[in-house]
Formats: sequence, structure tokens, C-alpha cells
Amino acid sequence: MVVFAGQGDPRRSLSLLWRADAPPPTRGGPGPKPRLSVDAIVAAAVALADEEGMGALSMRAVGDRLGRTAMALYTYVPGKSELLDLMYDAVHAELPTAYPESDSSEWRAALTAWAGEVLEFYVRHPWVLQVSQARPVLGPHEYAGLDTLVTLLRATGLEAGTLRRLVGTLFPFVRGSAQAVADARLAAATTGSSDEEWWAARSAALLELVPDFAERFPAVSGLESEGPVEPYPGEGNEGAEPVPYPEREARETFRVGLGVLLDGIEAARVGRT
Repeated sequence: MVVFAGQGDPRRSLSLLWRADAPPPTRGGPGPKPRLSVDAIVAAAVALADEEGMGALSMRAVGDRLGRTAMALYTYVPGKSELLDLMYDAVHAELPTAYPESDSSEWRAALTAWAGEVLEFYVRHPWVLQVSQARPVLGPHEYAGLDTLVTLLRATGLEAGTLRRLVGTLFPFVRGSAQAVADARLAAATTGSSDEEWWAARSAALLELVPDFAERFPAVSGLESEGPVEPYPGEGNEGAEPVPYPEREARETFRVGLGVLLDGIEAARVGRT
């Protein structure tokens, strides 16, 4: 399920994102004051999406969480499209906007820290991965995250054209890695079978039905026998929470892939000197 941001009224959406318009007036006279606000509605919607996924999101469901009707929310947020934009931008406020290792000699450490923070951010809010980056939200926190990455990349000394392409490489790489982790966590709960059960059943069937698998796919089969698999960082530590195999693989793939990408940035830096 892919969702595209920016489908609501442009001016209303952007004014809400940037809090450019005055908030709805409070009720005058006697009686309780309204307890709703844009921030309260967005917080309830984020909590709903975190707990139940994007499919559960509706104005009615958010209203139920706040003890109000869906109609009461429309005074503050015009509709679900605008609410999604607000949610997406709001959670991006969690991302750090500064790293101590951001000078020209420590750019690699800073980018490694940035990538790890963004990965964990997506894993905390997997519904964000369903919001396509084809059309940005254009909110302040989304821009702050972009500005942070550009600042870190500028420390590499590469020209602006290359930096733009690196932004377009690093964000999708981290998002893809986070998607693998999120899917690994969701698979067992959604399908009702553990990873061990799934692989045991299908591996046995595959070997029976395709006995010449190794001969037909020698390159793939060779990966299983060419050298040991490196242990996952922290694996074997007493008292550590065990990480399921698919998530371990996704996180290790992220670590190795990020290292190769940063090696490529270093090569580009050396090549221009």
C-alpha cells in the first residue's frame, strides 16, 4: 500500500504544516473550552498508525481516540489527506538535526550515525515507509531532516551536483533497509507461522522437488559454502534479547551496504583531488 502525500488543498495543507494561520478560536462564554488542537489530533493519529498501521487510519478512528466525533476534528484539520501530511512531518521532528562529527575529517562517522538514526526512526514508525517520496510533504521537519543530510554531505567536499544525487541514493537505501526490518518483524504476526517453520517446510519441499538446485543455480548455491557468515554485532552476548534471523540479516545487510556506499563517497573524494 503506497500513499501519496500532498493530496489536500495546497494552501490549507501548507498553512497547517507551517502553523501559518491562527488556530481556531476558542468558544466564548460559559461552559467548557474546546480541548482539541491540531497537535492533539496529530498525536492521536500517529499513535493509531504506530499501533495499528496505516490501514486503520481514519478521521473517525482518530476522533474515537480523543473521545470526539469525526466532525469535531474537521474544524482543525480539513480531512485525512491533510492529516497524513501533518503526521508525516510531525514524526520527523524526532530526527537529530546536528552531529558532532560533521567536519571534513569525520564525515564518515557522522553519516554512519545519521543512517543508523534514520533506520531506527523508520522502524519505530513503519507506516511512514508507505508514504511515497515521489511527492514530498514540504513541511518544516521534513526540510530539517533534508538540511541535516545535506550539511553532513557538504563535509565531504564534493560538488553540489554530486551531493544532490547522494541525497537521492542514501535516503532510499536507508528506507529500503528499514522496510526489510519492518517486514521481518511483521511476517510472523501476519502469517501465523514463525520464520523457522516457514523455512523448514519450504526448504524440504524445494530440495525434494528440485534436487539439482545447486547445479542449476551455482552462483547462489556457492554463497552458502564460500566462507563463514560474519556474526551479527552483539550476537552471543549474555542477556541480550535474541534478534530473529530475518531481522539480523536485514540489519547486517544495511551495515555492509552502508559501508560500501561510504567507500564509494571516499573514492569520489579522492578522485577529485
